[in-house]
Amino acid sequence: MSKWLDNAVFYEIYPQSFNDTNADGIGDFQGIIEKLDYIKELGCNAIWINPCFLSPFGDAGYDVADYCRVAPRYGTNEDLKRVFEEAHKRDMHVLLDLVPGHTSVEHPWFKESMKADRNEFTDRYVWTNNVWEAPEGMGSLRGISERDGACAINFFSNQPALNYGFYQPDPEKPWQQSFDDEGPQATLAAMEDVMRFWLNMGCDGFRVDMAGSLVKNDQEGKGTIRLWQQVRKFLDAEFPDAAMVSEWGEPDKSLQGGFHMDFLLHFGPSHYNDLFRCDEPFFSKRGKGDISEFVETYKTNYNKTAQKGLICIPSGNHDMDRLARRLQGDELKIAFAFLLSMPGAPFIYYGDEIGMRYVEGLKSVEGGYNRTGSRSPMQWDDSTNAGFSSAPASDLYITMDPGKDRPTAKAQMADPDSLYHEVKKLIEIRQSSKALLSRGTIEFVYAEKNQYPLAYVREAEGEKVLVIINPSDKEQSFPYSAELKDALYTIGGKAESKDGTITIPAQSAGFYHI
Repeated sequence: MSKWLDNAVFYEIYPQSFNDTNADGIGDFQGIIEKLDYIKELGCNAIWINPCFLSPFGDAGYDVADYCRVAPRYGTNEDLKRVFEEAHKRDMHVLLDLVPGHTSVEHPWFKESMKADRNEFTDRYVWTNNVWEAPEGMGSLRGISERDGACAINFFSNQPALNYGFYQPDPEKPWQQSFDDEGPQATLAAMEDVMRFWLNMGCDGFRVDMAGSLVKNDQEGKGTIRLWQQVRKFLDAEFPDAAMVSEWGEPDKSLQGGFHMDFLLHFGPSHYNDLFRCDEPFFSKRGKGDISEFVETYKTNYNKTAQKGLICIPSGNHDMDRLARRLQGDELKIAFAFLLSMPGAPFIYYGDEIGMRYVEGLKSVEGGYNRTGSRSPMQWDDSTNAGFSSAPASDLYITMDPGKDRPTAKAQMADPDSLYHEVKKLIEIRQSSKALLSRGTIEFVYAEKNQYPLAYVREAEGEKVLVIINPSDKEQSFPYSAELKDALYTIGGKAESKDGTITIPAQSAGFYHI
């Protein structure tokens, strides 16, 4: 087990939008190296870099054309190796984004698989045996080559699905292979080779894209769990310290598969969107939100994982609206008080620490569509292009936030009352408290339907911390008997405990030893 995950606070870097050092309008590896000290000063000690491999960028790099070569627009393999080395010098760790479910149509594997004559890659992707037969329940590509068959796709039509087999192959469809068949096993071996390549280069592990979707017709995830258990054996034998974080959304399955932690997804059953991204978010000061269903789902997952699993709650990511699209001012600070006091490793999406906004009305860039507004360049200072790039504005990969009042890292670092300083303070407090770290237990003590506040107790090694979160613009109270000792953190005023009731001021949050 990677011990460093116990106190990890991650910073997600979308490389094309982070920092451009060669004036081509696109971020690069040297730009990441330049800003490692900024990330460390904020308090983050781990980084997740979105896909940076060779790609035609039909889906922002989630359509890989070569897993072992980086995209030249970011630099060279040697440059990425330097990112690892420079991060390690600062006691930081780096996860790469592994996309094992599909490749680009430009990947050499796919070009070989399109040939009519049988070859090493004929079974690398999910192909039917007849161009008129589409794989059930999936999109497909057909009529694209001399090969008689239709190839399944996972998302966009430029992302053919790699073949890891079917959980229960249909005997009447001989093209449906079992996970144990030669083709799926060769696919998995090839993906292990990719992992081996980057781990030997100095990478510390992987965030795995759509990890729960590899084996097809696998409703309960049993086949995919077995696949990842096979990967876990390989890692335990060769790279026991490699960290594995899944985008699965079902922590009980992910952890069974050998992952160390799992992301809560913004789609599916987690109710994550109830927090920050719905018409009435719980963290809005209007106080019309509901966190109860989120908490119930969280508790179910937490208990299923024998309370050992790390469930990651991100501030946001490249696929969802910016946190600041619906929350402003102290709402954002209180949201971070929650994010940085929950179990599991927190993930901060670049720019969320300064309240970067969703840029409205942008045309889709590299398959971003409605996600494009959350991928605008990082705003460093008040110089040209907010310090992101010295290229002409027309050459920028995505348009900057055009607002004259757009937040910048420089301005926020100079303002002690800024969101940046609140996030930095919260990370420091988290790191100083065993109870608040990733593995401290959690017990929810107040999370009622359509009610405020939210309250929970974190505990580890004899330390107990009561966390009370009240985003609403009204004073709130709840029944709980505890003596509030010293306050580790407060914003918006202190809570009071009297006669079995705790009262907390409007728009406030606090962490108290009990």
